[in-house]
Amino acid sequence: MLQEPKRLFLRVGDEVSHKGYQEWGLGVVVEELTSRLPGGTCLVRIRFEDGSLRVFNNDLDNEMCCYYFGVRKLFHLSIDGRAGSMRMGGSSRRLRAK
Repeated sequence: MLQEPKRLFLRVGDEVSHKGYQEWGLGVVVEELTSRLPGGTCLVRIRFEDGSLRVFNNDLDNEMCCYYFGVRKLFHLSIDGRAGSMRMGGSSRRLRAK
């Protein structure tokens, strides 16, 4: 029996905050665990500025998803005005002087 792919909220490198726990500071997704078994779970590990590593459910189709409990992905605007998530590593493109 084939299962539809999970709708994941966060990916490795995404920067997040928790709207209910500002004292945790910003966090970065350091690991993503997604089960391939039917009914399996999807988890993310997030390292916060307070030094703690916390684990959250990452499946948007599950009522226990971290999004519904206050975890929010941080976005930034690029020079061309497009929004994107703040992932570590960035782009390998360089601006060239004219």
